[in-house]
Amino acid sequence: MTMSNLAYDTPAETGDLSQQDIAAMQALRPVPRISIQAFCETEGVANPVERAGEDRRMAKAHLKVHMGGVPTAIEFYQSAPTPNLILLESRSEPQQLLEQLGQLAEYCDPSSKVVVIGHYNDVGLYRELIRSGISEYVIAPVSMTDIVSVVSSIFVDPESEPIGRSIAFIGAKGGVGSSTIAHNVAWAMSSLFKSEVVIADLDLAFGTANINFDQDPAQGIAEAVFSPERVDEVYLDRLLAQCAEHLSLLAAPSTLERVYDFDAEAFSQVIETAQRSAPLLVLDMPHIWSGWTKSTLIKADEIVITATPELANLRNTKNMVDMLKRLRPNDPPPKLIINQAGVPKRPEIAAADFAEPLGITPMAVINFEPLLFGNAANNGRMLSEMDAKNPVVATINEIAHVLTGRSEIKAKKKAGLGSILGKLSRNKK
Repeated sequence: MTMSNLAYDTPAETGDLSQQDIAAMQALRPVPRISIQAFCETEGVANPVERAGEDRRMAKAHLKVHMGGVPTAIEFYQSAPTPNLILLESRSEPQQLLEQLGQLAEYCDPSSKVVVIGHYNDVGLYRELIRSGISEYVIAPVSMTDIVSVVSSIFVDPESEPIGRSIAFIGAKGGVGSSTIAHNVAWAMSSLFKSEVVIADLDLAFGTANINFDQDPAQGIAEAVFSPERVDEVYLDRLLAQCAEHLSLLAAPSTLERVYDFDAEAFSQVIETAQRSAPLLVLDMPHIWSGWTKSTLIKADEIVITATPELANLRNTKNMVDMLKRLRPNDPPPKLIINQAGVPKRPEIAAADFAEPLGITPMAVINFEPLLFGNAANNGRMLSEMDAKNPVVATINEIAHVLTGRSEIKAKKKAGLGSILGKLSRNKK
């Protein structure tokens, strides 16, 4: 018998995640609010543990890394309470490791879970550790993905209801059409795949989802945000406006009777509740940068940036892409939609030139179609309701396929950048 089915025997951490690692991470549910303390003997283990603590799926967990193995933990817990989870790295031989863990057990609360990261691929050791109450034995070297996976396997109930996928749409500038695209993509998802979709309009002052769907609900997302203690699936269901057979809306009040200053976690409760209510949640984000927009974007499963092909949009998009890459190091980059391309007599940046400094292939390039979009907006209808055969509708449908994993973005050849990067660098000076 080998340890391959018993432990997470993986290559050492190399920095960038593989596509397989990214897929594995995206399948994981968020870890609940727990305390974790790690005692590491080597940087090769300490580094991926620290990276795991920075992952958005571990946002609620409080992780502290100490250098030093089991002896350090024994000394530490003689005068400190034990956390929900203790991660222990040990290079000790099996018998010595078991003796050390026996000593540690004298100071551990019975409710604390323990994961051991060892350097011996020993089936007998594994069986003895599990028999003695250790939650998991992981063989070094380990990756960040391994750490998040093992924590998730211990603290996330496999029988719990699945959590819906959240897709956040945000514009590189105001007026680029992010909300319109978000609404139409949500409509496409619900109608093409017969899947329940919830749209949450997070622009409480100026949101347009109620207009675009010709809805005037008496209540909406404001009631949920201002009374988070009341939010559960039943309460949320009362706030939803039905837009189509499989499409529901959490509408914004779109009034200026009060100011909408929120703390960083203001929308967390309503978003988490909505994710338990439907398999797909579309977040229509306003073009602002605040604590709560930053927090919401960090936690989203997918981010879509809509931009028009001009220089300020390119600068803003690059700033957002770079920032999100730092904030979400274990997630793929945001998706990019270039909207309003081909405006008559307007100088603009070619799609390939726009995308190259971002390192992202655009998910779609949507041409300027003022008649189609204008008629749809003025009539409170979706684009497909106005002209189902229009090429823009086909593009919206393809976006829906990509965002639900039913197809992939088709790569296009890159063009030369000319003076674009120069302009960007000059603007930063």
